[in-house]
Amino acid sequence: SEPPCWAVAAAAFQLWALVVVFFIVLPAMFGVSLGVSGVYIQILVRILQVRPPGQDLPLQPPSDLHLPDVLCLAGIIEHSGGSMEEELEQLRLSRRPEAGEFTLSDVIYFCQKGLESIVEDQVTQRFSSEELASWNLLTRTNQNFQYISLRLTVFWVLGVLVRYGVLLPLRVALAVIGLWWLVMGTSVVGFLPESSVKNWLSELVHLTCYRICARGLSATIHYHDKSASSLPGPVCAGPCPQVGQIHGGLMGVIQRSMLRSCPHIWFERSEMKDRHAVTSRLRAHVCDKNKLPILIFPEGTCVNNTSVLMFKKGSFEIGGTIHPVAIKYDPRFGDAFWNSSKYNMVSYLLRMMSSWAIVVNVWYLPPMTIQEGEDAAHFASRVKSAIARRGGLLDLAWDGGLKRGKVKDCFREEQQKMYSSIVVQNGSQPPGAIRAPHEDE
Repeated sequence: SEPPCWAVAAAAFQLWALVVVFFIVLPAMFGVSLGVSGVYIQILVRILQVRPPGQDLPLQPPSDLHLPDVLCLAGIIEHSGGSMEEELEQLRLSRRPEAGEFTLSDVIYFCQKGLESIVEDQVTQRFSSEELASWNLLTRTNQNFQYISLRLTVFWVLGVLVRYGVLLPLRVALAVIGLWWLVMGTSVVGFLPESSVKNWLSELVHLTCYRICARGLSATIHYHDKSASSLPGPVCAGPCPQVGQIHGGLMGVIQRSMLRSCPHIWFERSEMKDRHAVTSRLRAHVCDKNKLPILIFPEGTCVNNTSVLMFKKGSFEIGGTIHPVAIKYDPRFGDAFWNSSKYNMVSYLLRMMSSWAIVVNVWYLPPMTIQEGEDAAHFASRVKSAIARRGGLLDLAWDGGLKRGKVKDCFREEQQKMYSSIVVQNGSQPPGAIRAPHEDE
């Protein structure tokens, strides 16, 4: 007689579990690569070659086209690029008012600039998913499906079945295994007294968890210029203490478990607003030579992989040596941007696990220290510019906190002063010179 269905299902599950454990989990625990991820990425690249009929756009920007140029091409507003004085002068040509005379035509200029800022400004567009350079079969399926041809529709449907029917269950299982290992391992290590053995076990637990979770996301990480850093190993792959805000839910459970075995620095929301308290705790950590280097994300927010926003200067006031790291994701395979105001941690992880893969490049830059006579704000800006250049990112001076906060009064007052100086022909303010804001303003 034929075996019942439940027996067949149980046998299939056991086979699947053995494959997961012996071909994914165990190699990840020991840092061994079987080359499966590389073959998988090559297959995805071949799939990228399938294009809709009549589509001649490149799959990625040409090598001689810089990222700022690509962003301008993708924009919907054509910016003149002139200063306030030059553009107002064009509007005033017909009347040629005397110095100090206001003309109603000036209102047109400010209305135009206001509408441009509402439709397309430099800040809010950094907090939405990065647009692909052109269409391809790996385009994200969280967008509404559009029929192009029968052949591409079949490919698209098969892709959805593979991603949600095969990859998603596998990745969820690996994520559960990795997080279970992290929570249990750090809890056990946390009971041990401070010693070199505890530090070694903490590093082993963290690395094992990170490797399993990375395999669960089909993450392919390319490290570049590791010799440029004087640190003993890859910072982003090691169990370095991190700085961040305390969260609730699943993220809170992970944070509390990590804190048991490694001296991470987590802040309450109210503490994050106290810049001096944050700086004091960071300085105390850096001054302790027995602690590992601390991993800091100085933007203080998630950006959509196209730009680098203003660095918080508090991280650069504590002294010590900065080891800059540039991180750039390949948007063709998946969207790694987390819009925390729109998706919670669980929703974001499900979106990541249902993507094709997470391909990321990590560049290590030479160590940097503050120069004589340089303040923390300029030091932070110099580090930010170096990271932006190496990662091919757009270097912006705006504070990422503007995505949730209102524009400060000092910004409006500065524009008003510039306009008044133009009207009265004062000339004390350089025409069109908009000073980049700093965190303490």
